[in-house]
Amino acid sequence: MADRVSTELESVVADAELVILCTPVEHMRTVLEPVLGALRRGAIVTDVGSVKLQVVRELEPMVSGAGLHFIGSHPMAGGERIGVNRARADLFDHAVCAITPTPQSNDPAIERVAGFWEGLGMRLLRLTPELHDELVSRASHLPHLVASALAGYVLDPEFPGEQRDLCAGGFRDATRIASGPVAMWRGILSANRENLVRDIDGLTARLNDLRAALADNDPQTIEELLKQAHDRREHWLSGDTIFRTHGPA
Repeated sequence: MADRVSTELESVVADAELVILCTPVEHMRTVLEPVLGALRRGAIVTDVGSVKLQVVRELEPMVSGAGLHFIGSHPMAGGERIGVNRARADLFDHAVCAITPTPQSNDPAIERVAGFWEGLGMRLLRLTPELHDELVSRASHLPHLVASALAGYVLDPEFPGEQRDLCAGGFRDATRIASGPVAMWRGILSANRENLVRDIDGLTARLNDLRAALADNDPQTIEELLKQAHDRREHWLSGDTIFRTHGPA
């Protein structure tokens, strides 16, 4: 599982060329700041946080001030369960990893971080921290909120006991990510709250369209909305994705 394990962080990072922060986003600064002096000059620091703007703003000046390089990363892979017994050897195979360099980023450091993730079998997507947070708000953070709200509503103990018996595969699939670690997601959602508030409004408008069609007993509109969603998802599943680069060249 590991070549060397220690609770003394300074000894762990002392000879490292690359340090990857894997803590909840709100703890990254607290963990990193005390050990900056132990890192060799020119070492690279990256992370796996699900939000980037807050992390980059906090860590990049601090890391560069210590003579080091920080490049934000976000591997889009994982599951709702945590712990080493949930590890998978193929976790990163063909998955997407976003890297979020800034105009202040060191070019060789960018290439080293990109090469690290590509070496694990990932496909690279280069984004600005701002655009990353906007996109993952819709693609990752909003789905978590929806799954959480759905699980909280449907499994409300005020409903008859038979409600749980009728929750089958569709409900399980739709709410799977609601089982994710609460403390970690609290920090992620709080850090990206402005984008999320906007996207909750966007999803609410979509639900209101469906609600209006149901209230008006308008099967044509219901079918059109369902078909649009069906076709868009099938197109996405087909893998017809063009990878684009946004941000500093």
